[in-house]
Amino acid sequence: MIVIKLLVAMIIGYLLGSIPFGVIVSKLQAKVDIRNYGSGRTGGTNVLRTLGRKAFVLVVAGDLLKAAVAVLLAGWIMGDSYFTIGHITLGYAAARAIVGICAIMGHIFPIFARFKGGRGVATFIGGLAAIHPVAALFGSEVLIIGAGLSGFASLGSLISVFSAYALMILLTVIYGVPFEYLIYTLFGTIIIVIAHRDNIKRLLAGKERKLNQKTAPDSSATP
Repeated sequence: MIVIKLLVAMIIGYLLGSIPFGVIVSKLQAKVDIRNYGSGRTGGTNVLRTLGRKAFVLVVAGDLLKAAVAVLLAGWIMGDSYFTIGHITLGYAAARAIVGICAIMGHIFPIFARFKGGRGVATFIGGLAAIHPVAALFGSEVLIIGAGLSGFASLGSLISVFSAYALMILLTVIYGVPFEYLIYTLFGTIIIVIAHRDNIKRLLAGKERKLNQKTAPDSSATP
């Protein structure tokens, strides 16, 4: 029964993560499909370049909220239940961390958008907000400052997730934050780095596009 609860929470987390707010907002606001523009990604950066700030805010808010809701639901579904695998005990904190990762994977590979979504940064931060708001706020500030100073959304995003992970290490060691939450930031960081591998190549080659560069329909350029 406990394993079934966890599996249900994981499925819900993935499905919530799969809600393609980029596609929904682009169709409702501009009658276009964001997947036909720029990189074809459904995340905030492509929306900002294509549709502007209003659409960007709506999409980012949705991507943050869906992960936070997934994590909170996971805690509610599991309650005080737990089970052990060897010497490892999985319960409330583990469920929240695992479901948060499922939401990130749903955002990157959404079943509702042909398995092509965004790069997972806003979803990562949304899940982190439900797990540890201070770490999420710190990561968000680093993202805004990093992207603002460098002009590269991808660079700001990468610095942000690494910074959130570094802070969670300190919070875990010094303040005893559940180890499972550190695992969430570790795996979330790894997933997001992999999702940004093409951005990293362009950053190193000096070919990455600036945040304020607009996109056009069916452009071969990527953010």
